[in-house]
Amino acid sequence: MSYSIRLLNASTWDAFAELVEGNNGIYGGCWCIAYHPECGQRELNYREVKEDRVKTGRAHAALVVDETGKVQGWCQYGSPEELSNIKHKREYDKEAPPLPQWRITCIFVDKKHRRQGVARAALEGALDQITHAGGGLVEAIPETVIGREAQGRFLFSATVELFEEYGFSRVRQVGKHAWIVSKMVEQA
Repeated sequence: MSYSIRLLNASTWDAFAELVEGNNGIYGGCWCIAYHPECGQRELNYREVKEDRVKTGRAHAALVVDETGKVQGWCQYGSPEELSNIKHKREYDKEAPPLPQWRITCIFVDKKHRRQGVARAALEGALDQITHAGGGLVEAIPETVIGREAQGRFLFSATVELFEEYGFSRVRQVGKHAWIVSKMVEQA
C-alpha cells in the first residue's frame, strides 16, 4: 500500500480524531497528550486539550494517510517545551544530553495496519516536516528490540533500530531497553 504524509493541523483534525476514536482514544484515552505539560491535571478532557493544541499550532505530527484518505498512523514531534513530559525522565535528567530543538515522542499505528510500513512512513514524514521547520537536533527515547520479543502496542516511540536506520545515534541508555537517540537534521 502507498501512503502520503500530511501535517496535523486544523484541516486534518477530523481524520486524526477518527483514527484516535477508532483505537480507544489511543492507549486507553491518552489522545497523545501524555507528553504535553498539561497531562495529569485533574478533570482534564484529553480530546479537547489535543484539539485546542492542534488548532492553535501547539501540537505537531506527521500523519500517514492511505490511498483511501484514512489516517493509519502518525509520528508526534515538537519542541522540548511542547513535549516536556518524557519517558524515563529521572534517569534522563541524571546526565541530561544537550537540549534538542525537537523531540519525537510518539509513533502510533492503527492496530489493523501494523507491520505494513506505517511507522517508517511516519518517521520519514516527521523528519521531513522538521527539515522544513528549520531542522536542528532531534531526540527520541525508543526501545531496542534485538534479542527480545516486544509487544508493538508498548513501543510508544518505535524502536531504536528504526531510528538507527534513519541516522540516529545512541546517546545513553535510560531504561532496561530504552535509549536516548539523537540526530542533527539539516534545514531545507
